Amino acid sequence: MPYCQGRPARLLCDVSPVGQRDYMIWRKVAQGLLAVWLVTCSFLAQSQCTRMVVTSDPAYPPLHWYDGETLQGASIEIAKRVLGDLKIDFEIRSVGPFPRVMALAERGEVDMVVTLKKTPERETFLLYPKTIALQNPVAAFTSKDLPLVYRDKADLIGMRGAMARGNVFGNGLDEYIKEKLNVQEVNRPDASFSLMLLGRADYFITGYYTGMALILKRGDEANFVAKEPFLVDTPNYLALTRNGKCADKLEQIDARLAILKKTGVLDEILRASFLRWKNHPVMLER
Repeated sequence: MPYCQGRPARLLCDVSPVGQRDYMIWRKVAQGLLAVWLVTCSFLAQSQCTRMVVTSDPAYPPLHWYDGETLQGASIEIAKRVLGDLKIDFEIRSVGPFPRVMALAERGEVDMVVTLKKTPERETFLLYPKTIALQNPVAAFTSKDLPLVYRDKADLIGMRGAMARGNVFGNGLDEYIKEKLNVQEVNRPDASFSLMLLGRADYFITGYYTGMALILKRGDEANFVAKEPFLVDTPNYLALTRNGKCADKLEQIDARLAILKKTGVLDEILRASFLRWKNHPVMLER
């Protein structure tokens, strides 16, 4: 039998045909397992989080905005501080308008979006840490001349509102807007203030800090007011994409956020970002 001339074959020549058949079966199994292992290793190498891509809405100061060169703001600075402390390599990347940001996040083409409110729809493709990054209450901004007695969101029914395209606020407000209010979406949030001055909108729904920052940029502090009580006071998070390469970093990020929040670092970052915007309110479209 020619097969028995090689050394490995001589071992088989001393056993029965059944033993030889078992050896060949196990040899094929081992080869199959080796192939699976190699494919798995290759996949893991390709999906490893070697550089986290961080992005944000480019038009939501003082939390995040694009200044013509890079993304700026409290959200960006918090992400940089957390990832720097954890020694996770990262890239701050401006990818365009907010709807595009979310589309890329859903596909896993970016790894972190900062900062966002949590909604059931977003949780289908985003992972949220337990620790919040910052609070950004949502307010209805109106002209100071608008004859409106405001007690709560029900007083907005029957009036004309505006909000930035793609914004969601959580805590039931989004459903209330769809079911009860007459709100048009605008591509540029600061355009809502112009609509109010032109008499084409009565109020603008946005985050309180963002609304104040936009008014400051326009020099319109004397013309507009944020109504209180706020519509909702929901938190913002550093969100990781489920389909990105860095979803396994969630627990590390949460732990570091908790420390920075406890020591007051996150509040300091927010104050510094608002001051930076106040001194240099430059925001460009991307």
